[in-house]
Amino acid sequence: MDADSITGFVAVKLDAETYMGEIYMVAVDPAFQGCGIGSALTQFALDWMKKAGMSIAMVETGGDPGHAPARHTYEKLGFRLLPIARYFKKL
Repeated sequence: MDADSITGFVAVKLDAETYMGEIYMVAVDPAFQGCGIGSALTQFALDWMKKAGMSIAMVETGGDPGHAPARHTYEKLGFRLLPIARYFKKL
């Protein structure tokens, strides 16, 4: 890795009406996963949201085994799971 390499990114939405920030994407190059980059990006997003006046942060991820590392990262940083049911029907 060099200074010009991109190893990951985070994307955030801010809602000024609800004061809620949403992390809607965190991505880390597979070659660098498990090195703390996802945690650092998520913490950066949380700090940025707080400075922007948000009072709550939200993130969604899958419940399958492939998303277990993401869930671990979010829980490690203080996110708590809200048990909800989301139903879909193909039309």
